[in-house]
Order: sequence, then C-alpha cells, then structure tokens
Amino acid sequence: MTKTDFREIGARLKAAFKLSTRPLAVYGSEVLPAGIPPMAGVNRCFAVVLYRMATGNEVSAIYVSADTSEGCCLGGLYHVGYIPVPDDIKYFVSTGRNDVRGGAAEYLKAGPELVERCTVAAGPIRPPGKYLVVQACETLPDAGPAVRSLCCFGTGEQIRNMAALIHFDRDDPFSPVIVPWGSSCSTYITFPAGLADNTPRDTAFMGPQDPTQNHSLPPEMMALGIPAEMAARMVNNLDASFIVRRPQVAFPNHERLLNR
Repeated sequence: MTKTDFREIGARLKAAFKLSTRPLAVYGSEVLPAGIPPMAGVNRCFAVVLYRMATGNEVSAIYVSADTSEGCCLGGLYHVGYIPVPDDIKYFVSTGRNDVRGGAAEYLKAGPELVERCTVAAGPIRPPGKYLVVQACETLPDAGPAVRSLCCFGTGEQIRNMAALIHFDRDDPFSPVIVPWGSSCSTYITFPAGLADNTPRDTAFMGPQDPTQNHSLPPEMMALGIPAEMAARMVNNLDASFIVRRPQVAFPNHERLLNR
C-alpha cells in the first residue's frame, strides 16, 4: 500500500475499527470528475449529505463550487471557502438581531463580537480548487486524487479508539485530537482539510459539537476529521498498536462485562 492509496487506507480503517459506515475522502479538483452530482441535488447541508453518504450507497460522491452555490447552505459555502463570511451569521449563531432573519438565533455563542473573533482566529478560508469533492474512499478512482483529509463516522467507542491510535506515535498529550468550535462541516471538512489558514496542523478534529445538527445524527454517533497524512500514519501503525495486538481491549464484549 502506498501513502497515497486512500481507497486502501479507508478500507483498512473501516476494517480495523469495525466501522459500519464508509470513510469519506475530501479533495479539490480543477476539473469536475465525471458522474458526480452537485451537493444541492442531495441536500443543502454538508453535514446531512456526508452522513447519508457514509451510511448508504445511493450517493457515493458530491461536489460544490462557486458556480453551483444555488440551493446550498451559505454557511457551508463560507466554511469551504467559496464565499466570504455572510455578515448575518455572527448574529444568527449568537443572540440574534431583529433585522436579521426575523430575530432568529441559535444561542451558540454569548454575542456576535465573540463569533467575529472566532472567525478571525480561524483565519481566511481558501477552497482546495475550483471544485471541492467529497467521495467515499471505496469508490475513489485507481489514479487517486490528492486527498486532503478523511471523515469517519462511528460510535463513541470506535471514535475513542481512533483517537487513541492517533496518540500512539505522538509525544504531545494534548493537541493531536481536539474538539473545535464551529459548524459540523468545519469538523468534517474545513479544519481536517486545512482550508482555514490558522488550522492546527497534524491534528484530528472530533465532534461535531454543533447541537444544531443533533437532528441529523443518532445520539451515539460521532465523527472524526483526519488530515490525509495522519490517516496514512494511523494505518502504518495498526499492526504495532493495541488495535491489532489487544483487540479484546479495544472492543470488549460489553454484555459479558456487564454480567460479571
């Protein structure tokens, strides 16, 4: 397996961590790959579309671009770099303003100024190419694209185990895996793919902590956005780690443990 064979990397991660979902690859392209539909044809929301792709077989890839923005969530388009940050977002996700969306608010932040500071802290967001493509790893072409990151959905146990493997070859006990503030698509795409200028490098992003997407995810389901190089290193570390050498610890028989 080569470092760039993300079809195989996705398959190895899916098998090792017993995922019932499909790992998804994020990449940019200057030429639209044939047969891939625009995201808006599936749903306006990245979070909804990616979860459907991971859990089903009806859609294996989607794309978005500046030219196909109609019908897409404006926040999502901003979070992948195709439009500037909409001015009303800072009010909508905090405490609201009467002349913005009729005063609707999500109360995710204490005030609009705080949202603005978070936006500045993340830095400018730049798209990975004319088209941003998300595709199930198992359907990637033989001549694989330059994958920037993977998104994996799993149960709490599966995602905890993936985080533990990320720490396997790291001497920093704090920053290899973090839970960022922001939209679900930031956790799935923006940060792991390194689209925001100030994104911490060589870091995986766990979540999402965005409660507005709780309706689209089962309560036990989580996600991990993994930079491409890190995902390759995880696979290279599998055989030496607890996942292969102590699988009964990684995936214990919970029914037997509860009945002891």
